[in-house]
Parts: sequence; C-alpha cells; structure tokens
Amino acid sequence: MSIKEGFIDVTGGKVWYQIHEKNTNSTPVIVLHGGPGSSHYSLQGLQKLAEDRPVIFYDQLGCGKSDRPTDTSLWNIDRFAEELGQIREALSLDEFHILGHSWGTTLAAAYYLSKPDGVKSIIFSSPCLSAPLWAEDQDKNRKLLPLEVQQTLKNCEENGTTDSEEYKNATAVFNKHFVYRLEPNPEFIKNGAHLRNREVYNIMWGPSEFHVTGNLKDFDCTSKLKDIHVPTIYTCGRFDEATPESTKYFSTLTPNGKFHVFEQSAHMPYLEEPEEYLRVIGSFLNDVDLNDQY
Repeated sequence: MSIKEGFIDVTGGKVWYQIHEKNTNSTPVIVLHGGPGSSHYSLQGLQKLAEDRPVIFYDQLGCGKSDRPTDTSLWNIDRFAEELGQIREALSLDEFHILGHSWGTTLAAAYYLSKPDGVKSIIFSSPCLSAPLWAEDQDKNRKLLPLEVQQTLKNCEENGTTDSEEYKNATAVFNKHFVYRLEPNPEFIKNGAHLRNREVYNIMWGPSEFHVTGNLKDFDCTSKLKDIHVPTIYTCGRFDEATPESTKYFSTLTPNGKFHVFEQSAHMPYLEEPEEYLRVIGSFLNDVDLNDQY
C-alpha cells in the first residue's frame, strides 16, 4: 500500500490531500467529509477500501490540515463545489466515484448537478439534501428527548444563549441519540476535535445539528435528484439524524437509486458498524466498476 499526500491550491488557500493506493487499475473514490468545517479525521478507516481502489481524502479549506483563511466570504457551497473541481483537476482524475457523508452529500449533489464529466457513481452516506426537511426531521427527533432537555434547547435558542454550557450539555444528549450511540466516545474522536473549525460550521449551518440558521438553511436539491444518472446508493443508520424515512425518500427520487440502512447505527455507521459499512460500500463500488451499472 502506498500513501501519497500534499497540498493543492484552491480558491482561498491550500487544501491538504492524501491518497491510499494499492490497486491502481480500479476507479478511485474521493471522500467528502461532513461538517461543514469538520475534517477527514473520523473517516480515516475508509482507507481499507484501498484494497480494491485508490482512496482520496482531503480536508476542505478552513479545517483539518488545510489552510484556515479569515475571509468569511469563502464559506459558501458554490466555492466548496469549485474546490472539489480544482482538486479533481490537480489530481488528473478522469473518472472517479464520490463518497459523501452528511454535509459531504450536500457538496456531492451540488458538484454533480453542476454537470461535470467523470463522476462514475455517488454514495450519499447519511444525506442532507434538503435543509428544510432536515430541520423538520430534527424537530421530530427533539420530541423524543427527555422533556427537560427539550426545554433547555428551546430556552437557549429563544434567549440567544446557544454558546452556553447548558446548551452544549443538552446538545450532547441529542448527539447520543442520533449522532453516535456507542459508549464511551472513542478516544481517537476526541483527539480529532482540534481539526474542526466551528466558525465555518456556524456560518454555513448554525449552532447545532438541529438548529439551522446558516447560509445553507434554504438548500434543497430534491427536485433535481431525478437528474442523477449515475449509479447511486443512499445509506443511513437506523437511529440516524438523517432519518431512514427521508433517506429512502431521496433514493426514490433518483433513477435506480439504491437504499441501505445500517441497523445498529446512528449518524456514523463507518465507526458504529465499520465492517458492515466497508462491506456495503465496497460491494457497491466493485459492482459499479464490474458492470458499469448497478
């Protein structure tokens, strides 16, 4: 297995990338991490997919090992889609698969719908393809939390105290239900916290997963999912904030869109059920490459 890494110039700065490669004859997969403002860190286990194909990670501008410019006008979906195109060009990717997770699916959709050449398939992992629908789903999820937690969240949002310790603690309860359910949180996740950029997240999304106030709050590409004409699979966890109902709905809007639920997971099945996640994703990619259809 060879590992290559470096930096690529994009609009606004330099982004860090890393390629894991063993079999160079198969179509590479590029991994789009969540956030916005997170990093590839929690997804690094997907390097095991490199047994069959090159796996490309990168940290989006503003987080991880990439530059962190102070120009806040850079934090918008069009620039991030442009960034992906610049990375694709710099790495001379004629044909490639896209695996997006969470906000990475938003980015994957925006990029594909700009009609680039060379996208062979898309994996929408725990998708957010409609911010309004996401917000509706989280309103329902919040009603499943203990009453005192619901009240704390509501009070802090109404009072503008979403940066308070009590809001943070109440958010942690939500996360335990719908983001990552395994106990305890693995140490390596905590070790990656410094790679995130909260400012990017706040500007584009908001103070929490379930309180959407940023510039993505009106993003909705559901009416365009019919225009995705490459093999596509939509996956989520049974307890995912990206709910099985909405994820399945998205899959029905895409011609021949596939759908899979990881039964023991919330929003991070690649950590909660890593072997099963790799099996499902690896099989999908291999089938696409084998048949040029799924």
